[in-house]
Amino acid sequence: MEPRCSVLVLTLAAALSVAGAYDPLDPNGNITIKWDIMSWTPDGYVAVVTINNFQMYRQIMAPGWTVGWTWAKKEVIWSMVGAQATEQGDCSRFKGNIPHCCKRTPAVVDLLPGVPYNQQIANCCRGGVISAYGQDPGAAVAAFQVSVGQAGTTNRTVKVPKNFTLLGPGPGYTCGPAKIVPSTVFLTPDRRRKTQALMTWNVTCTYSQHLASKYPSCCVSFSSFYNDTIVPCAKCACGCVHKTCVQGDSKRPLAVTGKHEHAHAVAAARGHRDKEAPLLQCTTHMCPVRVHWHVKLNYKEYWRAKIAITNFNYRMNYTQWTLVAQHPNLDNITEVFSFDYKPVVAYGSINDTAMFYGLKYFNDHLMQAGPYGNVQSEVLMRKDAGTFTFRQGWAFPRKVYFNGDECQMPPPDAYPYLPNAALPAPAASLGAAVVAVVAFLVLVMV
Repeated sequence: MEPRCSVLVLTLAAALSVAGAYDPLDPNGNITIKWDIMSWTPDGYVAVVTINNFQMYRQIMAPGWTVGWTWAKKEVIWSMVGAQATEQGDCSRFKGNIPHCCKRTPAVVDLLPGVPYNQQIANCCRGGVISAYGQDPGAAVAAFQVSVGQAGTTNRTVKVPKNFTLLGPGPGYTCGPAKIVPSTVFLTPDRRRKTQALMTWNVTCTYSQHLASKYPSCCVSFSSFYNDTIVPCAKCACGCVHKTCVQGDSKRPLAVTGKHEHAHAVAAARGHRDKEAPLLQCTTHMCPVRVHWHVKLNYKEYWRAKIAITNFNYRMNYTQWTLVAQHPNLDNITEVFSFDYKPVVAYGSINDTAMFYGLKYFNDHLMQAGPYGNVQSEVLMRKDAGTFTFRQGWAFPRKVYFNGDECQMPPPDAYPYLPNAALPAPAASLGAAVVAVVAFLVLVMV
């Protein structure tokens, strides 16, 4: 029984792992790392490594991606173009030419913009930033060239690396094993000749929000023209434990424990880790980003919603941000003001999801917390007579994602309701009513 139980546990764990990396709004989204061996060298090969982001609305922001792996044998990196290894490692056994990296588990990062041209190749040197495929397909790719030594010099003797890792820029990605695939075919600039790689293998990496963070990174609040109630983000929606925040315009950091209502001062001296951690404006929700959806106007054939995104992080600017909302009336968008818009059609005929992002050079840069730390737009939608209603919170989105992470929604019973709508009866009142009816029936029967 024990071996069978172990197999069952492992199977369930694998299923949960896969489920955690599955995004129902972007079921085919992934990042594919492709290795193309372009030429052989006396002791190895020269390869071009391409990182393709096939995620519709999740990009890799600064400080950018980090790709790592474990060599199958005793390979070294002689040189790189368009990227660099973060550590050289122990190369003391080499005399004369010293390799670029001798570590068995190298970690590679992109070069910064502006490096000399002899250190660049196509699609490199953007500081590790990769756009979402749905937002800018041309910028959803990165590449670098690597010269590998002490490796095989034929297709039979080359051993593919293993244990690939991807940080984008933080945790959340899980990479599968490298798989040898048919060699990539290239077209010459004049498009009259085809060449192909000597050998190609792919690595597929998928993202899981649960692996990236224990808590959400954004929350959603609601309001409407037909109700004075503003539904705020839930208290501690993004977690309050061990977070530092800034109260108002003060630059004095405070610590939020989540166990007390008040915040207390913390020591000024902090390590490098605290310098990179988010420094949030003190709020009840303690989220870096809040998305507010306001049902603004009602016309005869149309209705209008206002979307506002606010940044509460003093240490983060969101460049090329994306916002995804799911709502049944998003298939009838008439006009979007101040944002760009694309439908996200993951399941053929179902068109209930939209991706919004900033206009280039206008509001595609969500500034850090402060007076300029917000962007907003309005969406005009045509009513569908068969489904449109303001009752029971229908006018509010079902799901909201910011930069690919799902935001914490308010509880359904807190949504703004129509003034003439009956409030739901409290559970205690319902219980009392049931008891009274039962007692009455018993008396009648007696």
